[in-house]
Amino acid sequence: MRGQLKSAIAAAALSAAMMFASSAGAADQTRVVFVTHGQSSDAYWSVVKNGMDDAAKQLGVNAEYLAPETFDMAKMAQMIDAAAASKPDGMVVSIPDEAALSGPIKDAVASGVPVIVIDSGGSKATKDVGGLLFLGQSEFEAGVMAGEKIKALGITKAVCANHEVGNVSLDDRCAGFTKGLGVDVPVLNGVMDPTEMKNRITAYFSAHPDTQFILTLGSAGAEPALAAIDEAGLGGKVKIGTFDLSPVVLQAIADGKMEWGIDAQQYAMGYVPVVMFDLWKKYKISPIADYPTGPGFVTKDTAASVIELAKAGKR
Repeated sequence: MRGQLKSAIAAAALSAAMMFASSAGAADQTRVVFVTHGQSSDAYWSVVKNGMDDAAKQLGVNAEYLAPETFDMAKMAQMIDAAAASKPDGMVVSIPDEAALSGPIKDAVASGVPVIVIDSGGSKATKDVGGLLFLGQSEFEAGVMAGEKIKALGITKAVCANHEVGNVSLDDRCAGFTKGLGVDVPVLNGVMDPTEMKNRITAYFSAHPDTQFILTLGSAGAEPALAAIDEAGLGGKVKIGTFDLSPVVLQAIADGKMEWGIDAQQYAMGYVPVVMFDLWKKYKISPIADYPTGPGFVTKDTAASVIELAKAGKR
């Protein structure tokens, strides 16, 4: 893939470098570029961007958030190359596909751009590409914890609904859930479109009427699943838990329609790297250790206290 895209990437990098250079601001101002696989309009990633924006405003940092319009690793690789060519003081990336993205990230590090990895990839991938540290949760271990919680309820028939096929972190969530539950858990391959996702979940329930639990891997799966359960009259029969939060998810937890939501506390993934790179530029204080942001389980007992924070874009 890298060979085929080399000329296109080079052109994009040059163009973006010129654009970035013209907007970089004062030479002494810290500049940080985020390049992730998640759009800032997404319920999860909007919280990451809010964290980035808040830290940048408070510290006077120039921070930019970039992401492809869809889950597109070729486009994301181009964006990483372009951002690195603009020579920011630090770059923050996610690694949903190490095979596709390790090349451009390693190139960025080799060119002198320090990199922090957030959300996906984990500690090993971060070290493999030369990143400084990883901020996020172990998706596999979070999945194990979810499986153990459901096993304690006596549930044996479950499904894992993946709304973004190809994202390794979501694969890890399903794999961990299977291990924690201790039985084989089929994976329902879904899509980002909420209507189509709901239709696929409804069809799965119809074909597998013995299903007791559905694990969704984000609000893009959780909200369609809640709608599917409600429309099919399966409330109370099919339980649901999810990774990641949204106002709809939190209200469902508070109302007893959902068991729990696994919170990666992604606001910190946007906020903390900006602080780290600003400290590095101003005072030569180097970030040196991984920063686990989750998992945290939000239940009916705690959901109400988080709802307003979610509406404000902090959780």
